[in-house]
Amino acid sequence: MTEQLAPSVEELARVDELTTRFPEVVTPDTRKGYEGYIVRPENLIEVATYIRDEMGYDFLANLCGVDYLPENKMEVVYNVFRTTGGRGLTFKVQTPRDSSSVPSLTPVYPGADFQERETWDLLGIRFEGHPDLRRILMWEGFNGHPLRKDWREPFFEEEGKPFKSRWPEGHVYRIEDKNPFANNVAYPEGFDPDQWEPENDARLYESLRRSVKELYSDLDTEIIMVNMGPQHPSTHGVFRIAVALDGETVLALKPVMGYLHRNHEKIGERNTFLQNMPFTDRLDYLSSMSNNFGYALAVEKLMGVKPPERAEYLRVIMAELTRISNHIFAIGMFLNDLGAYFTPALYAIEERELILDIFEAVSGSRMMCNYFRFGGVARDLPEGVYDKIYKLVYDRLPRRIDELDLYLTNNEIVRSRTEGVGVLTPEQAIAFSEAGPVLRASGVPYDIRRADPYSIYDRFDFDVAVRYHGDTYDRYLIRIDEMRQSIRILQQAVRDLPEGPIQEGKPQYQVRVPAGEAYGRVEGPKGELGYYVVSNGKPNPWRYHVRAPSFINLNAYETMCVGNKIADVVAILGSIDIVLGETDR
Repeated sequence: MTEQLAPSVEELARVDELTTRFPEVVTPDTRKGYEGYIVRPENLIEVATYIRDEMGYDFLANLCGVDYLPENKMEVVYNVFRTTGGRGLTFKVQTPRDSSSVPSLTPVYPGADFQERETWDLLGIRFEGHPDLRRILMWEGFNGHPLRKDWREPFFEEEGKPFKSRWPEGHVYRIEDKNPFANNVAYPEGFDPDQWEPENDARLYESLRRSVKELYSDLDTEIIMVNMGPQHPSTHGVFRIAVALDGETVLALKPVMGYLHRNHEKIGERNTFLQNMPFTDRLDYLSSMSNNFGYALAVEKLMGVKPPERAEYLRVIMAELTRISNHIFAIGMFLNDLGAYFTPALYAIEERELILDIFEAVSGSRMMCNYFRFGGVARDLPEGVYDKIYKLVYDRLPRRIDELDLYLTNNEIVRSRTEGVGVLTPEQAIAFSEAGPVLRASGVPYDIRRADPYSIYDRFDFDVAVRYHGDTYDRYLIRIDEMRQSIRILQQAVRDLPEGPIQEGKPQYQVRVPAGEAYGRVEGPKGELGYYVVSNGKPNPWRYHVRAPSFINLNAYETMCVGNKIADVVAILGSIDIVLGETDR
């Protein structure tokens, strides 16, 4: 198991305070391999408010549901942390499966918004009091909640593909078929595609109108509804933005995702633990190594495994190269969003290709690396690769980062398009569960590598990059700052790289993961990337959930955009830096 900070006496005393303050309401989770506290649903708001205001856990990092079918109950898990640093706190509520309902925590932690919608969509747990509880990843005609353990997949009866049941022999699709694809799609009575307006769209536009009414109750003007996407060159993939406008000024905005959703978590619960490693590559497909890192930490925590020293250093080297690769590419594409066409992106791509050369040499793949293993990494550095890394981190990359800074930072057009645009205050950033560069650009110096160190990050000398204006310009600058800090870490890691094994024990094609739960998290390039894993002792996870920063960082997108111009919507989205593979999973 990777080392974590031991809880201080003060931390233990404050956690004991929770059961003392709510003796009949909060009970420790005594299940073997589990941690945290179970809260009675009817007291959830009161307890969560106390945890935030009195105990200082102001950052809701993760919220997800678990279906415990054999016990006929659902559980909602909350992982909260303090932005001043330290270990986190886990609390949970349980509810019967046949009437799954808990209070919404959006009044306490606004960052629960999208996570509660996702839990409702995939598991069918209703959050009472949620301001806009509707599907977020599945399409509006979908029947059921696919992460429930008793949800039957209509096309998974056979061992191989293509499944014969997908296209029954002699079947001809007809509009009048009430349910042509078994239990996967439920068409309304009298369904006519030419006349049908999706329920979600009606609710989406109603949500827009409601937001406008709340923000501009005295506005006497015509409101224009505009859809950008889901097929739009500036939305970074199949992503839709529904905007309410007064002229060119944004009055309200609702992001619509799910067009790329393939239920990564359902696949993950069907795979074995080790089979999931290459599937993590497909999340943020620009940051494969970081994806591997977070998942490895979660499973290693359950297994009680600690990687050898050389493996720890190799992990850090690959993770920090990934951060530079991500940020330099994000800046290049951000300039593309500002209208600089493709020239800055080409400069960024050139440097990224050199980093991908390293990844290809060590893993055999440029983007989908599948490099980490539980207890280490898959293979050591091939001959000559150490020298290439050394030259990159001591010579070429520092010069190229300085050049980007020189060319872009004081560019008149860049500054006029970004300064004072898309402002997010520190209080808003924390409340919306923003993470990574978005959070730190708003003046909150919270970086998991410092706040709750994992792996060997506590050995390195580096600063937490922070900016204080919270605008689009600072979200650009913070990535320049972070690349320079990554160079500092890389230079130390390359200098101190020890000899030795790269894997604890022998390589295994099947691993035994003891029963229990674990939440593993890393400071990914886009923010906190977390994996909540539940094992029942069998070869595949009982629950596998990804805390995706691209998804959660969109919580604050509307707040950033309201009051700005429609052209700024594109720039602000670029400054958040999302990847749809991670947003939709």
